[in-house]
Amino acid sequence: MNKSCEHLTNVPMDPIEGYECVECVPLGDTWVHLRYCVDCKMIRCCDNSKNQHASKHAASSGHVVIRSAEPGETWAWCYTHSQMADL
Repeated sequence: MNKSCEHLTNVPMDPIEGYECVECVPLGDTWVHLRYCVDCKMIRCCDNSKNQHASKHAASSGHVVIRSAEPGETWAWCYTHSQMADL
């Protein structure tokens, strides 16, 4: 039985501003897709990107919930429980 993830309840729907990975830009690197950390409100690149900054940030910071920063996408992901929620 799949339990609901408590991290994905009441995910903040703050507006996402900007469209670049805050860690790739200083490196001069590019990304595939962008993810928005709901805790620190920063945008980082996805796991399909070269640097995988979003998952590295989650592992090092304990900020386990991201939202898609892609236009038109309304989902969130919990790294702790490997679960997704439509928002």
